[in-house]
Amino acid sequence: MLRSLPREILIGIRLTLVFGLITGIIYPLAITGVSQVLFHDQANGSLITDKSGQVIGSTLIGQWFDPTDSRYFHPRPSATVDPSTGAALPYAANNSAGSNYGPASQNLINRVQAQVQQIMATEKNIVDGVPVDMVTTSFSGLDPDISVANADLQAQRIAAVRGIDPAKMQALVDKYTQGRVLGIFGEPHVNVLLINLALDNGEAG
Repeated sequence: MLRSLPREILIGIRLTLVFGLITGIIYPLAITGVSQVLFHDQANGSLITDKSGQVIGSTLIGQWFDPTDSRYFHPRPSATVDPSTGAALPYAANNSAGSNYGPASQNLINRVQAQVQQIMATEKNIVDGVPVDMVTTSFSGLDPDISVANADLQAQRIAAVRGIDPAKMQALVDKYTQGRVLGIFGEPHVNVLLINLALDNGEAG
């Protein structure tokens, strides 16, 4: 056994080097190359740029739009906080987190009730109640999308404020509604940043 030890050590070193080369260099480079060719935008963060090429956001990371500015679609609430101070900072991309409130939490109940009252006062023609994603946070706190029901409700308010034909406003929501992934996963949704950029670009007329 002692005589075979050096040979076994050499075999072990060779295997380590071979597998290190395959899994640490060849495989990552191959996957990176394939992703850059087939999924270039997604592999680079799904970034959104303006006409000058300046990065202004990502379709994967939600941004906060001032809820008092009625000209825009608003994202769902966010429970993220400033990592330095602990103060509330919605959509803090450097501190993804949820509130961790359980369904029986009085803090959650109070917040949702207050938000429902605010939405009832600001949105137009609420018939079937307030969509749940208008008053609940996501686990990440950075959800870039809202439900179609949420977008439809907000569209009426935005059309009135911006003086846009409601039919054209609804057509814009329909245009930016994304379906289920592979037709079966998730629910239809609207990316808040994309549709707000479309508003500012005059796509609704």
